[in-house]
Amino acid sequence: MLDIGCGRGGFMLQHALTYPEQNILGLELRGTLVEWINDVIEGEGITNARAVWYSVANGLDFIPSASIDHIFYLFPDPWPKKRHVKRRAFTDSFLEQLHRVLVPGGRLYLATDRADVDQQQRYQIASLPHERGFDIREVQEPADWPFDFKTDQQLFCERKGIPFVTYYASRR
Repeated sequence: MLDIGCGRGGFMLQHALTYPEQNILGLELRGTLVEWINDVIEGEGITNARAVWYSVANGLDFIPSASIDHIFYLFPDPWPKKRHVKRRAFTDSFLEQLHRVLVPGGRLYLATDRADVDQQQRYQIASLPHERGFDIREVQEPADWPFDFKTDQQLFCERKGIPFVTYYASRR
């Protein structure tokens, strides 16, 4: 499992505890959060999780092809200002890297509370060539989103009544 932009690690740590037979790697741009997460992992004796201080803008070449079952890209930094949209990590190149590291049929889970981010992500997924693409699936039943735990941002949105979307894309 790969959690891109794992933030404070709540989702990643809950996933590791719920599924001890699965390894999960969190990538996070903020080094202080990575240190904190790894301190928690060590302190709690969690053996199937680790966080790495890393920017996905540098690529995912260190991850072997077809080695990841699930990727979580949940509530990414939206870079909301129009002049900053180009800084968003969700690009065609990024999607091609995700396609490469996912096993066939592997899932890319997505969640956002920003309509513009949702629209951009769906557009970019749909515009990929068929052989390097994904099939978007809406979350309609609990089995489509089989996690009983939530991200910090998801909990925040629920408390404040902020709408958000969750869906996944299966690798072709």
